[in-house]
Order: sequence, then structure tokens, then C-alpha cells
Amino acid sequence: MVANLQQTFRWFGPSDPVTLQAIRQTGASGIVSALHHIPCGEVWSFAEIQAYQANINAAGFNWAVVESVNIHEAIKTGTVERDKYIERYITTLAKLGRAGIGTVCYNFMPVLDWTRTHLDHRLANNASALRYDASALATFDLYILERAGAYEEFTTAQQVAAKHYLDRLSASEITQLTNTVLAGLPGTDEVFTIAEFKEHLKRYSEVDSVKLKENLAYFLKAIVPHAEEYGIKMCIHPDDPPFPILGLPRVVSTGQDLQDVIDAYSSPNNGITLCTGSLGARGDNDIPAIISRLGSHIHFLHLRNVQREADGSFFEAEHLSGSTDMFEVMKAVVAEQVKRQNAGRNDVAFPMRPDHGHKILDDYNYNTYPGYSVIGRLKGLAELRGLEMGVKRALFY
Repeated sequence: MVANLQQTFRWFGPSDPVTLQAIRQTGASGIVSALHHIPCGEVWSFAEIQAYQANINAAGFNWAVVESVNIHEAIKTGTVERDKYIERYITTLAKLGRAGIGTVCYNFMPVLDWTRTHLDHRLANNASALRYDASALATFDLYILERAGAYEEFTTAQQVAAKHYLDRLSASEITQLTNTVLAGLPGTDEVFTIAEFKEHLKRYSEVDSVKLKENLAYFLKAIVPHAEEYGIKMCIHPDDPPFPILGLPRVVSTGQDLQDVIDAYSSPNNGITLCTGSLGARGDNDIPAIISRLGSHIHFLHLRNVQREADGSFFEAEHLSGSTDMFEVMKAVVAEQVKRQNAGRNDVAFPMRPDHGHKILDDYNYNTYPGYSVIGRLKGLAELRGLEMGVKRALFY
């Protein structure tokens, strides 16, 4: 028998309506969080890290994963300022290592973090889910953002569907779609204006997928030796959605992309956050096969499910339903745990968390961050906990 995965829950800090006391009742033992109030590119102070960690410890948890130490756009675009921001990033890692926090999740998505078009998509049971609607995104890109060159990236049929979608929107719905697409980093209320976002697009005018991947490799070669020194496992999160949007390249979307990340700097401290929802939005990502091939590099699991649709749209499904076979995913994860145990590794019980839960029941009474309701995620965690137990009992008894 192998140890259970560490069950964790994301928490956005003292202002989060989902309190640490509430999270205690989910059965999770670890907290996934960050100092969200510190602007991207600034150094985290050791005193603030300590105080935040003490608050988490006092509630009965360990601070299992930092998600995220966000990466400044200068690093992604490769400007002359990138080395300055890389040095600041390394300084923050040193302080986290000093505090004994050993796992840092990050992503390399340009400008926007995870992107959806709808934050209150109602399912048949009236649960509220996050949704990415391909026609809505095309509508925003073509007719609201009016991005130069956008028409070349959509088929005639997609353009017609987008125009039809636009014609059905009221002025307030156009504003809502704009604010949803241009939302900033998780844990903040930042929303880019159209003008601000177009300025960001200009900065990426000379940064294609090849250049962005080169800039990611440059970042890894700079920071991973320090992560080794500080005892920190870096784990990159896949793009969400896992394909280019709004003229921005994305380079962590497939199994091959993840392999390229590992190959950019060979080190046990250069790893992956395996997100089944992000990777699952592409039908050509065989997630159990990715786990089997790259499992030794996985430091953190985001377990959720999406239901893909024929036109590229998807919505957040229940954790054990949707387009990804979560049973096969868990089997592959457990197989990786067995390999680690047999190899004598000390990270058999690596952290996982339920991701992007539905709003259900009493969740509607709280203004939580989109996707981070407490009861919806508790339901997902309970299902995943049971699935893990079932897989392990079937294998070992």
C-alpha cells in the first residue's frame, strides 16, 4: 500500500469568504495560497511570508504549495528588464525556502491567466459552472476588441457564428463578456480595459510561440539552480485554455510542451503541475499517458474535469464526469506513486487539490472567487478521495 496523496485546498487569504475554519471541515490537510496582495514582480518579504504561514499553521494546516509566484511580463516577452525581475523572483524563492515551503506552482501564460467567457453557466441541476464558449470568445476578439488580424484566424463559419452571437447581446452583456475575458490574476479584482489590453498585445507583436518558449527556457535556466539550492520544487501549470487566444501564443498546452519544459533544464526541481482540466480541454491530450511518461516530474496535481464540445467550447463538469476519464487518471497517478515508493523517493504523498468546483447549495450566499466555492470543491474533494481509495483498494487488496 502507498501513502495517500496530500489533500489540499486553495485559499485566497484573510479576505476569502471561504475561511480556514471552513476548510478544516473538508478534510484537507494542506493549504495552497500566495501573497496575492503583493504586485507581480515585487519581492515577498520574509516577515510577511512568516506571518501568513503562521496564520495557516494556527488553523491546523501546513502551507503545502505556493500558487503562484507570478512571473512578470518582462520575463515572458524577454525585454531588457527581465534579468532584474528574475533576480527578484530568485530572492522571493530564497525567502520561501527559508520558511520551509518547498513547492511553487507558476504559469507562463501571456498577459491573461485562465480565461473563460461565462462565470455562471447553469447546468441541468441549476449548479453554476465556469464556461469557455468559442463563439463568445470569437465575438469578443472580432467585434469588441477588434484586434488587427483576427479575421485571418477564424473561418467564415466561425465569423458568422460570432456575428450571430453578438447580435443577441445587450449592452450590459457585452460589458460582462468583456470584463470576464479581460479578468486579471486569480486572487485580485483587476480587469484590463480594452486600451490596456491592446497595449499588452503590442508588446507581444514580436513574440511568437518559438520566442515565448525560448524565454521560458531562459527563465528556467536562471531560476532552477537556485530552486535546487533552496529546496524548492518548481511546477509549471499548463495553459488554460490550452491553445492560443486573442493573438497571444501559448506554449504549455500539450504533452510535448511539458516535455520541452523538462528538457529545458534537467533537474528534479524543474517539474509540472498536472492539471487535468487545462490539458483536458484538448481532445488530443492523453492525460493518463502523459502521467505515465512524465509522472516522475509531477510535483502537484489539479484534479478537475471539463466537458468538451465540437466547436472548441467547454465547461467545467463534475470532477468524476466530463471528457476526461478520471478513473484512468487516478490509476496512472497511483502507478506513479508506486514507482516513487519503490525508488525510495520521499515525495510519494505529493499534494493534490480539487479545482474549479461548481456553485451549489449554500455557495450562492457567498461572493467567492470564480470557480472557488467551498461546497462545490468539497464535493469534488470527497469524490476524488473516494476514487483514490477505491483504486488503491482494488490494486493492493
